[in-house]
Amino acid sequence: MSVDQLIATPMIQAGSFLTLHYRMAGPDGVDIINTFGSKPATLSLGTGQLSPAIEQHLLGLPEGTHTTFELPAGAAFGERNTDLMQWVARKLLNELGDPDEAYKVGDVVQFPTPDGAGQYAGSVVQVKTAGDAVQFDFNHPLAGQPVTFEVNVIGVL
Repeated sequence: MSVDQLIATPMIQAGSFLTLHYRMAGPDGVDIINTFGSKPATLSLGTGQLSPAIEQHLLGLPEGTHTTFELPAGAAFGERNTDLMQWVARKLLNELGDPDEAYKVGDVVQFPTPDGAGQYAGSVVQVKTAGDAVQFDFNHPLAGQPVTFEVNVIGVL
């Protein structure tokens, strides 16, 4: 038995600290994120940096693996939730940000969490003609969409 055979290849498990390159693409094949042409990512499994469904696909992969997997519509970021389409009064937007901001469809706006410790994003869907309210979609942009995930696992700790 050689020394190489005695050294076990590290495998991804819950709580693993990873160094990896990854690419995530939406249903149109366009990259949402791609680290392959730059510095690899480092992250810890189970901390919310990747969706739970993606993490489940990574569990058990050995260091050195390069693979691609497809997640069906809604699996990676949940189904679209119509309750997450919300009208926000311009008065509140003025209090939270720049009162002179001209919101337009497609803009992504950051909002503070109620405790002020974090942020979440909403995408502008509609602006009332009078300008007194803006409708935001607080769903993840890939909610309800199939996702392609490619990964090259460089290191597992």
